[in-house]
Amino acid sequence: MSRWKPDARGRLIKAAIELFAERGYDATTVTEIAERAGLTKRTFFRYFSDKREVLFYGSEELERIWLEALTATPTDASPLAAVMAGFDPIAELFEGRLPFARLRAEIIMANPELQERELIKLQRLAESIKAALVERGIAHDAAMLAAQTGLTVFHVAFARWVAQEDPTAFRRLIDESLDELSEVITAEPAATRRSSG
Repeated sequence: MSRWKPDARGRLIKAAIELFAERGYDATTVTEIAERAGLTKRTFFRYFSDKREVLFYGSEELERIWLEALTATPTDASPLAAVMAGFDPIAELFEGRLPFARLRAEIIMANPELQERELIKLQRLAESIKAALVERGIAHDAAMLAAQTGLTVFHVAFARWVAQEDPTAFRRLIDESLDELSEVITAEPAATRRSSG
């Protein structure tokens, strides 16, 4: 058994996802993942610190793509427009990954530890987006609001995407989520209507 077969990382990810789906996350061991991939346990740890990180590989790429798009926007763009600039390349990144993304989402939703890890990763992404906005001269609170808003839109659209069948629908679902957000923001609260009546 060769430990230097091509695309070892990809094979480990595929093996882990299959085993998590078949046996459950907690019941799957690193040794089993490595064996399913045709690799050694040592090779597994060359790529991942533990089996949990298999599910979160790619988060750095997501952050890099989002920040590159943000920093490429004109300096006079609004904070939210700068954040939203990342949506097109992110949608392209996910296109073709729907079956994997759906299975991954199901595995995470079935395990509280993984849900917590997912939230930590999303919060780190929000912090990176906020920091990039502050570097552009945006006030701290405004940068935080824009970053969290963009991430919420992404999160809602992603949940909708993995719950449907069209692998190319992610960008459309982002736009729909943005439209709904706009409706929520611009809707006059009932309390305001009552007090002004």
